[in-house]
Amino acid sequence: MKENPNCVGFPPNINEQCKLIILGSMPSVASLNAGQYYAHPQNRFWPMMAAILEGKEAPREYDERIAMLMKHNIALWDAISTCDRDGSLDSAIKNERYTDISGLLEKFPSIKTILCNGNKSFACFKRGNKKILTRADIVVKAMPSTSPANAKWRLPMLIDVWSEAIKAGLQ
Repeated sequence: MKENPNCVGFPPNINEQCKLIILGSMPSVASLNAGQYYAHPQNRFWPMMAAILEGKEAPREYDERIAMLMKHNIALWDAISTCDRDGSLDSAIKNERYTDISGLLEKFPSIKTILCNGNKSFACFKRGNKKILTRADIVVKAMPSTSPANAKWRLPMLIDVWSEAIKAGLQ
């Protein structure tokens, strides 16, 4: 059987100073088309991160958004490297292949906290990275999704919960 996924994720945004990594599941159709993480205009990720890290609105330019994360030692990647999916919903993901988080942690040993953006990200991380879950030096947390599909979580609620986890992960 020939493998030909219709969704291929991005490389990680990371540097040697990063202490925390945020893992999504797989970028949305809007994100894949734009070549940018969290590009859907209704996703609360960038407004939430800017409020938590800088106390202001998110930068408009993508490179400034990534620079904001790097300035605060936060890396960004996904739990899934490739998959088949119609549309953008996590529930439509099939035939997923997982990213090599263990290999990333070997290259970037300063990462000590992994925050999974949503249940699908956390479930895929657990399936693809069982050995990491046994490590005492790594904290892994499932966080509420910033996706517009997670409508029960309003932006102020997301900021409260994520802020606590980010602050703890950057200490």
